Amino acid sequence: MEHDSTVYVGLDVHKDSITVAYAIGAGEVELLGKIGTTQADIDRLCKRLQSKGRHVRIVYEAGPCGYGLYRQLGEKGFDCMVCAPSLIPKKPGERVKTDRRDAIKLVRSLRAGDLSAVHVPDIEDEAFRDLARAWVTAKDDLKQARQRLKSFLLSHGVRYTARADWGPAHRRWVSQYSFASEWQQLAFEEHRRTIEDRLAQCERLAAALRDAVVNWRFYPAVLGLQAMRGVQFVTAIGMLAELGDPSRFEHPRQLMAWLGVTPSEHSSGGKRRQGSITKTGNSYARKLLIESAWSYRHPARVSPEIQRRHEGIPKAIIDRAWDAQIRLCRRYRKLAARGRHANVAVVAVARELSGFIWDISRLAMSLAVPHSRQAA
Repeated sequence: MEHDSTVYVGLDVHKDSITVAYAIGAGEVELLGKIGTTQADIDRLCKRLQSKGRHVRIVYEAGPCGYGLYRQLGEKGFDCMVCAPSLIPKKPGERVKTDRRDAIKLVRSLRAGDLSAVHVPDIEDEAFRDLARAWVTAKDDLKQARQRLKSFLLSHGVRYTARADWGPAHRRWVSQYSFASEWQQLAFEEHRRTIEDRLAQCERLAAALRDAVVNWRFYPAVLGLQAMRGVQFVTAIGMLAELGDPSRFEHPRQLMAWLGVTPSEHSSGGKRRQGSITKTGNSYARKLLIESAWSYRHPARVSPEIQRRHEGIPKAIIDRAWDAQIRLCRRYRKLAARGRHANVAVVAVARELSGFIWDISRLAMSLAVPHSRQAA
């Protein structure tokens, strides 16, 4: 056995089991077997792998089991990668899928260099991202609860004549309405109670986020991004929680590709064909980006709200945010004048907006926006 050769290891990870395959150098891929997921099982696996070579490279797919295994293997000194499942090469017509085959395929793809690694956040960033995602989930639940109540009222012929936007007047009307039937009234009250519970949950999580973000290492970037038009606290928090460290992208085009706002392409020979955006990467961050881009349909201006968010921000960031607003507003007008559909124009603006987000977040971290200022 050549102990100086690199050992390539593929792990097919599940909740209660891990299927292990390996290859030494350019040798044949062998199946090591199936192990448990406890700390003792991982320790025994590490000892077996260390006996097979000096340099061990391990890969497993990103999934619901998280990054705990990645950190355990890293503490043991192994070179570990978490790869993107959607980017694993697959043969056309392949119809058989088993844990054994998946582990073997990971070994071969790792050895060939065909895998794309996903970003693994550190423990603090992952904890903050979990809090931000809980907030997003609570807001989605609130939206669904409100929609269920609207559907319930509509199914019984109850219509609100004004704008049903859950403003003060709409909420007051809902709170005062009653049904003649006792059973219908009970169902109505349960719908209302669900909305109140979800609203209270959103407020608790929002307060927790505002308290926690001050101690987050990317707090300067959160403040810096809010200097831009269309990027408020919700967008800045959500974007950075999913994005992580902006410095991991060496060029803004890498961030555009990660957000999935670059055009797809199918070119051959002398013909170049570009299609719609790829929509790869993080869907929630892309959603926030597109929502922010819609604000650049209007002429460039600094509103009182943006002016308030500029307080305490370095002038270099404010100037860069204004440059972004001038360029992106002009970009939308040019595309609209060419007859482009509004959605197409906004996506094009969003692609350039991601470049400014990359630039301003890195600039804010380098200038270290004062941490004493509270989040807007």
